[in-house]
Amino acid sequence: MKQKVVLVHGYFKTEKDMFALKSELEKANFEVITINLPLTFNKLKSVLTLFKSEVGKIFAESKREEKIHFVGHSTGGILIRRYLAVTEYKNKIGRIVLIAAPNRGSRLAYFAKKYFRPFTDIFKTLSSIEIENIKRLELAAGEEFEMAAIAGSKSNLFLGRFLTKENDGRIRVESVKFSGLKDFVVLPYGHKDIHFQEETAQLVAKFLKFGNFNGGNNNAD
Repeated sequence: MKQKVVLVHGYFKTEKDMFALKSELEKANFEVITINLPLTFNKLKSVLTLFKSEVGKIFAESKREEKIHFVGHSTGGILIRRYLAVTEYKNKIGRIVLIAAPNRGSRLAYFAKKYFRPFTDIFKTLSSIEIENIKRLELAAGEEFEMAAIAGSKSNLFLGRFLTKENDGRIRVESVKFSGLKDFVVLPYGHKDIHFQEETAQLVAKFLKFGNFNGGNNNAD
């Protein structure tokens, strides 16, 4: 039986943004499910209700002992962690990979809130990932689940020049990493293309199958 994995897209995107990763994971023999979510004008907490409903349907159609994996890009990873903190299906959660997710908050969102407040008032999803708002979301801790993260280090986007320290053009590497992760890796890609890379997909598949990015040799940092 193929293992199931749910892919969650990021801010200002649709499920189509995850189709390249979906295709690669299907080649790795996973059954892949994508979900369309209103992650643009809505706060994460309001999107959570829809996400819980959609995931609930997936669990309802799965076998009793079957576990479901989750992979999220950017803000999608934060939504997954928020869901994990409140779900009643903790015993059915498999492994989780967060790709370029602002787990410690987005400094660009912080700057937008500080200097362009009307912008974040409209694009409420962006406001949700601002540093102080991330803390208020009460996200699931890394120790609670088998969770890994992938960060990008190619600052190839215009806004990346406003960030200090290593970043992917949107999110700093240090914001992606947090305590309790089973594994963590930095890849030389930008925020908008990291989840389109074959290398990323291969690492995701390894973690979902083996619980680490080494494909069985557990030498995580």
